[in-house]
Amino acid sequence: MHHGVMTCREDDSIRHVAAIMTNYRVHAVLVTTGNGTRPLGIVSDLDVATAAATGAECTALEAAATEPLTVSSDAGLDRAAQLMSEHGVSHLVVLDGAGGYPLGILSTLDIAAVYADS
Repeated sequence: MHHGVMTCREDDSIRHVAAIMTNYRVHAVLVTTGNGTRPLGIVSDLDVATAAATGAECTALEAAATEPLTVSSDAGLDRAAQLMSEHGVSHLVVLDGAGGYPLGILSTLDIAAVYADS
């Protein structure tokens, strides 16, 4: 998992989300409520590409192809991989076990890195 989460508000434009991805070199941005505490969606680089291909001018929440799938920080990597596989997603939001606050995003590439080293 990469600690820290790049976030945007639900009404931010998809172009703004693309700028966040470019500036911070990330493949996913978490869409949150205005105060940043509740995950509403994940915009992936594929979602940005889809908007670019169709010429869509949409908000971050409209562009988010999937609702955020979450996993607790105390869950094992096998559980995270199982959730990704079952739901066909490439990113999970890792939540603090105590307060449910987003700590980071776990990607399939993160899982592949651990799997390769084992």
